[in-house]
Amino acid sequence: MNATFRISSLLFFLFLFSNCNSFAQKKDDYSAKIDSLIQNTKNPVFNGVVLISKNGKTLYSKAYGFANFETKKPLKLDSQFEIMSNSKQIAAVLILLEAEKGKIDLNAPIKKYLPELKQSWADSVTVHQLLNHTHGIVDLQKPLAFKPGTDFKYGNLSFNLLGKIVEFSTKKRYAEAAEALFKKLKMNHTFCYSKDKAQNIATGYINTKNILDPKNSSQITPESFGADGVISTVLDLAIWNNNLHKGKILKPAFYNQMVKNTVLSQHNFFGKEKDGYGYGIRTIEKETVKYVGHTGLGDGFSSVNLYFPDSDISLIVLENEMNESSDLFYISEFKIKTILLKSDLLHSK
Repeated sequence: MNATFRISSLLFFLFLFSNCNSFAQKKDDYSAKIDSLIQNTKNPVFNGVVLISKNGKTLYSKAYGFANFETKKPLKLDSQFEIMSNSKQIAAVLILLEAEKGKIDLNAPIKKYLPELKQSWADSVTVHQLLNHTHGIVDLQKPLAFKPGTDFKYGNLSFNLLGKIVEFSTKKRYAEAAEALFKKLKMNHTFCYSKDKAQNIATGYINTKNILDPKNSSQITPESFGADGVISTVLDLAIWNNNLHKGKILKPAFYNQMVKNTVLSQHNFFGKEKDGYGYGIRTIEKETVKYVGHTGLGDGFSSVNLYFPDSDISLIVLENEMNESSDLFYISEFKIKTILLKSDLLHSK
């Protein structure tokens, strides 16, 4: 009787362990798929760093390839990248922090904060319209392309102007204002581009049919810091997400305004249909789960930063190569996003 009971108990626990192990393997399947993707992709090769985190804790991280192909210096988790247009949400936050203090009115014309602008449209374009690319400005010396607020046209110029508004309101250089926020958040490897702060920045490469051409000079200038000027790491951007999307930087009303769908726009990384755009960030509601995020491209760098609020998951991918062919922009990042969207990680309760 006892022997039979012991054998039955043993078989039961073996069955339980086997099923738990199978469940764990199933739960971890996304990491094996991402590993296979970044190791086996040939056209183009993947060269970058991937991080998935939940509630600020890393679930998956992988650095693959070289920070510099000439010296064969390997990429690491703390390698620094130009994040290009992912810099825009940082500028938006700096504006909103000033708005919280009552120092910036988002619905005021930009002339109020940029008195040096002599163009007539400076009296009609608002800060809000700069933030969501509905301003119509195509060139400081040309008429507006459309009446402010009636259309969407993405570009860097509006965020260059927002950087100047940050300086007007804070009475600080943009880099000083941004880096004070990074320091507060303990984003210790994030800063506005400067040759004097080169630290651990990867070299950017243009990929032409898998022939890599290094970009030895940056397009970033102090005037463009609000649009494309931030250097960061996957680990620091995970810190950023965990603070921004958890109400630790902005008050709820201003955060909700930032991620609110204020205008529709289309971007191939997010699909063929138009989705919502807020302030330097997109709100995607037409996939299997809702998420917010943005992309960045330039100087031989590609960046993707996504946050899935229902599961508290961040996906951050930084590459120090960008393809010459627009058909291949973010190709590996798109495949990684697809793996994640199909995984239990975003759908488990």
